[in-house]
Amino acid sequence: MYSTGRRNERRYDTSRPELHEEVRLFKNAREREKYDNMADLFALIQTLQCLEKAYIKDAVSARDYTDSCAKLLAQINAAFNLVKSSTYRDIPTFMREYYLDCPAALQRIEEGKPITVQDNQGNISKSVADVISLYITLCDKLQMDMRAKDELYTDLKCLADVLDRMSSLPPDFEGKMKVYFWVKELDKLSAAETLSDDQVRQMVFDLESSREAFVRTLG
Repeated sequence: MYSTGRRNERRYDTSRPELHEEVRLFKNAREREKYDNMADLFALIQTLQCLEKAYIKDAVSARDYTDSCAKLLAQINAAFNLVKSSTYRDIPTFMREYYLDCPAALQRIEEGKPITVQDNQGNISKSVADVISLYITLCDKLQMDMRAKDELYTDLKCLADVLDRMSSLPPDFEGKMKVYFWVKELDKLSAAETLSDDQVRQMVFDLESSREAFVRTLG
């Protein structure tokens, strides 16, 4: 039998230093970003699975579930766009590749809407997803100091148009009014002009409160 020291000597063979080197998944910044993006997508899908289970167990209210689920679906779609390739053609392929067993999350992703949102002539669920995604995109841009008209106007006008097409919203819906206000404010600027610090702060506040008001209308 070998002594403890002898066993340790065999386990940590100093004649082969390459065995003690840290194993890296990436060789450069581009590869590192790829793995970071994949890890983000993996984590978001797991989070959605946990949210679905929490809702089934009545551990989260319908309103909080709807808001969180819609936001997660938008984030998952954005994250997958950074991962999509010939290897990962769709989210189910990515999940199979990494043995990600999240059936409730997969069903929600395939339906594209929270379970609490009902279809109306086949288009309300898409509108809901679009609205939530645009709210998130605009707030993210502002928080990343993207404040020029040409950086914000297209998404903001698209948000106003989608809200306007949703017949389920009351004509005086407060969230719609706030979005219209900022469309008019940006209309006053040239493409290169930017919002002031105070305007950015107010716009973020208005968009977030508008999104919360929108979610409340979903029941």
